[in-house]
Amino acid sequence: MADSSFDVVSKVDRQEVDNALNQAAKELSQRYDFRGTNTGIEWSGEENIVITSDAEERAQAGLEVFKEKLIRRDISLKAFDAGEPSASGKTFKIAGKIVEGIDSEHAKKISKKIRDEGPKGVKAQIQGEELRVSSKKRDDLQAVIALLKGEDFGIALQFVNYR
Repeated sequence: MADSSFDVVSKVDRQEVDNALNQAAKELSQRYDFRGTNTGIEWSGEENIVITSDAEERAQAGLEVFKEKLIRRDISLKAFDAGEPSASGKTFKIAGKIVEGIDSEHAKKISKKIRDEGPKGVKAQIQGEELRVSSKKRDDLQAVIALLKGEDFGIALQFVNYR
């Protein structure tokens, strides 16, 4: 019998993030407490998001609005890395980044966790920015998924290609 396997990945649906950004931009332009503060949110490049405002607390509030929209669209906040507010002239900026892929450091932590606490006979291989977990028993794979869901690695994890 062939081994069963699944992949551990960290991906974000780009269209959902774009929808959340557009909803946040619309709310920032319409809400009464943001009037006259020139608060806005926009893409800056492929995976960076910039929130600008005339006041630091309004920039922070704009960030909270965007995070709220991400949560409503089932996107983990671990997939969005927001920086600290920085002043540039009369405006404040908060730069954030959409985080995708599992870097080698996190992949090593996850595979070590599987080796140390997972069922015997489960193998984890690092394949680029994802991790392939395989075993002869499907129940062992279910146990590994439960183990990884219970642990916080600081990145958003999804489990795909379960076969």
